[in-house]
Amino acid sequence: MTQNHFVLTEDIQQAVRAFFTRIPFNQFLDIEIDELSLERVTMHLPMKPELIGNYVQGILHGGVIATLLDVTGGAMALIGAMDRHQHLSTHERMSKLAKLGTIDLRVDYLRPGRGQRFTACASLLRSGNKVAVVRSELFNEEGLLVAVGTGTYLCG
Repeated sequence: MTQNHFVLTEDIQQAVRAFFTRIPFNQFLDIEIDELSLERVTMHLPMKPELIGNYVQGILHGGVIATLLDVTGGAMALIGAMDRHQHLSTHERMSKLAKLGTIDLRVDYLRPGRGQRFTACASLLRSGNKVAVVRSELFNEEGLLVAVGTGTYLCG
């Protein structure tokens, strides 16, 4: 029995990008996708006054940190789940995976979110029939690790 190897084609990448960039909250935060691959998803957002959580120190709000970790993790979970549905067209696959949702997210805040640009990277720990587990890390523009997250996602 031969198993086809899943390839993250340009049209699949465009579908994933469209899926996440259409979300109004992601637009409000100015989240941008930098990398989509089978091994890693990377996204970033710029600091802006609306995202400050501690106005005295001017640091990024913890909810924004959790959101960026969650959105990046969700994209990684989505890509991980696509392998099971590779027999479907891109449109059918995206329709089936539109049920993607966060089941659980644990965030460890390691240091204050100081900086002008924050980048989250996610990698897949496990992708099962209906659930995926993803590890995400958030860095500022100086490469300082600000927070880490582990997310569990319904994706099938």
